[in-house]
Amino acid sequence: MTDFKKLLKLKGVFAAGTFSDDGKLTGYVGDITEDEAAMAAAMCAANMHMMRMQADGYTAMSGESGWTPATGFAVAGPKYAVCVMGNKGVFARVGEASFNEIYKALSTS
Repeated sequence: MTDFKKLLKLKGVFAAGTFSDDGKLTGYVGDITEDEAAMAAAMCAANMHMMRMQADGYTAMSGESGWTPATGFAVAGPKYAVCVMGNKGVFARVGEASFNEIYKALSTS
């Protein structure tokens, strides 16, 4: 079970959620609407599928290990970032958040 309270306490994080492999929203908290959370869930699931495909491709083409299994990704703009690990993720303010702290918390929550 995801500890949403722990994730929301991270500096810069303003929303957290979980999603199924097929992109359905399975839970969320924070300063976003349910529609926004559902759209994010679909986007996160699609990006996880692409990340796994890309990691497999990088491994095959480079001959280097270390890309797989793909466990997460981040998408960042000038103000906001989405950080995902497995089937959970957070929205964060780029200038405030620590990606290292976010991924540490995602891996243990």
